[in-house]
Amino acid sequence: MSAIVWLRRDLRLHDHPALAAALASHERVAAVFCLDRGLLKGRHRSGPRTQFLLECLRDLDVQLRERGSRLVVRHGPAESELCLLAGALRARCVHASADVGPYAQRRDARVARALSGAGVALRLHPGLFTVQEPAAIRTRAGGHYTVFTPYYRAWLQEPRRELIAGPSALPPLPARLRRGRLPRLDELGLSPEVAHPAPGGERAARARLTRFLSEAGDYAERRDMPAAEATSGLSPYLHFGCVSPREVEHCLPDGPGPEAFRRQLCWRDFYAQVLLGFPRNTRSEHQQRYRGKLRWSHARGRFAAWCEGRTGYPLVDAGMRQLRQEGWMHNRVRLVVGSFLTKDLGIDWRWGERWFMRLLIDGDEASNNGNWQWIASVGVDQEPPSRRIFNPARQQERFDPQGAYVRRFVPELELVPDRYLAEPWRMPEQVQARARCVIGHDYPRPIVDHARARRDALGRYAVAR
Repeated sequence: MSAIVWLRRDLRLHDHPALAAALASHERVAAVFCLDRGLLKGRHRSGPRTQFLLECLRDLDVQLRERGSRLVVRHGPAESELCLLAGALRARCVHASADVGPYAQRRDARVARALSGAGVALRLHPGLFTVQEPAAIRTRAGGHYTVFTPYYRAWLQEPRRELIAGPSALPPLPARLRRGRLPRLDELGLSPEVAHPAPGGERAARARLTRFLSEAGDYAERRDMPAAEATSGLSPYLHFGCVSPREVEHCLPDGPGPEAFRRQLCWRDFYAQVLLGFPRNTRSEHQQRYRGKLRWSHARGRFAAWCEGRTGYPLVDAGMRQLRQEGWMHNRVRLVVGSFLTKDLGIDWRWGERWFMRLLIDGDEASNNGNWQWIASVGVDQEPPSRRIFNPARQQERFDPQGAYVRRFVPELELVPDRYLAEPWRMPEQVQARARCVIGHDYPRPIVDHARARRDALGRYAVAR
């Protein structure tokens, strides 16, 4: 008997419930990835993330070959390609990892209908999240959680499944089966856009995990310092399932640092269940009182300055330039640049969400949407807007006091004295000359006054309420 493992965001061999279930009950198992137009050219089209995906798939193919199998690649809608593959293999079951996004939900429904018509079952398994089913954790009233802290308390009490060892050998595929080929990025009509992204694949993910575990004790104290590089760097690998979040949690040692990181894993599950419970959040504000009522700016010139990292606020510009260089941004800085776009510039959070999804190699619809709505004060978080307005200069002084992060990504500020680095426009002319950084020439003037922008933002939210 044959079975198919339909891979999506679970590109690994270790701790893979869908793969383990298929191997336990079938003599022959084919692992397939479907490159369909909806995935590659849809709303969240991204060259950097697709390049990372292709690297993950190539790494997975190497590992499958080492164990006696191969990755099967198909181009086209999953509902048709899986039916054709099931027919070629005489398979009666397709195993896959359950996902929560609206696109994934619609795709699974289409695939289930098509397979059922061909006499093939679609069986979904856990594996993308830390707990079995993030959305199965419900409030006492039976609804989805919209406040993180009580969800976190319930999440900590949720039973965990046992880890699953990766297979040491796999049955070979039939010689007659067409394997397919992984394309180059340019063949898909996409460009990398990002200069120095992290490498994709399970082996890179496991190396990153090993390094993080050796340093996790300092995570709580250093994770907000962008120059320290004290975060795990695992987010792209978790997004594509190159490492299991359940295994990551299992490997965490005791202590406040690892416990703080466990809380971040919970945020990931929390936003997944929010998206499943409230799919309209992908298009509109979670808080109904703000839908269609907030007056957003559509100043394309200011938006372009934000995207290009030339706002005149060094921490904001460093973050946006890191995004262009690495396809990734430190989480503390993500909050600062998000606050600046939505509160200081008053630009629609959806513009920022789309830009992040274009460039982030860890671009996850649930987490990205949840974080953008959080910082825009329109999501499940009920704190007043005043609590989510970050002063970029004060944030820089607190979290990058020596300016190592800013100077790394904004080299024109390299010689600016520390006392002026957070607000370089305050430098006297003679200091600008010595620092070789003339404001308005070598580095832009601030495109907005933060104090005035804060007052205007609070006024906009008050009117909308």
